[in-house]
Amino acid sequence: MKALAAGLLALLPTPAMAQAYQCSLPPRLAPLPPVRPDGPVRRTPIAGYSLAVSWSPEFCRQDHDPASIQCSGRNGRFGFVLHGLWPEAPAGPPPQWCALTPRPQPETVRQALCATPVPWLIEHEWAKHGSCMAQSPEAYWGIARHIWARFKWPDADRLSLRPGLTVGDLREGVALANPGLPRESIGVVLSGQGWLRELRICHNRQYRPAACPRAAWGPGDGKPLKIWRGL
Repeated sequence: MKALAAGLLALLPTPAMAQAYQCSLPPRLAPLPPVRPDGPVRRTPIAGYSLAVSWSPEFCRQDHDPASIQCSGRNGRFGFVLHGLWPEAPAGPPPQWCALTPRPQPETVRQALCATPVPWLIEHEWAKHGSCMAQSPEAYWGIARHIWARFKWPDADRLSLRPGLTVGDLREGVALANPGLPRESIGVVLSGQGWLRELRICHNRQYRPAACPRAAWGPGDGKPLKIWRGL
């Protein structure tokens, strides 16, 4: 697995961008406090991965922090953003919190912000998920952003205007934007009120798209869907 990860890093493109309408990096970031685990250490074998992709306008509908890079509008307006890459177990709860160090370098955090525009989340995702599959934050985010760069995302603003929009319409949009991507690898997460929150693109151990387990697949194609545009 480490050799495969090293191969992915060797193929890394230039830093990946979110589906951002604009994005400008802040010149510097204030120091961040260390993350605090929200659960137990769990070291389990890895059977696959989930690429978690958030729909930013839905998150920002709940976030009113005037200093937020993601939601304030000062650094850009974001669409789909990279939440993280999560290792999954063969069965049961996934591995997590395998290490809290090393902490990511400040420049690592800054350079990741156009794909993941939440500074504290970059360290959190490394410590909770990445430390169970890579030896450093830089290696973890290198793999995550390489996989992220493979994908194109549909115009969710336009989709949001479609009468009778369903989860199946969204899956079709993702599949059409990525020829060859199996529909069964496209998981969808909705809020309790039926608004789009996230996509989960399921992968096998070789970092190739694969069918999602039932829990990650989410609602069926016929489920009504709403997409908050944030305009």
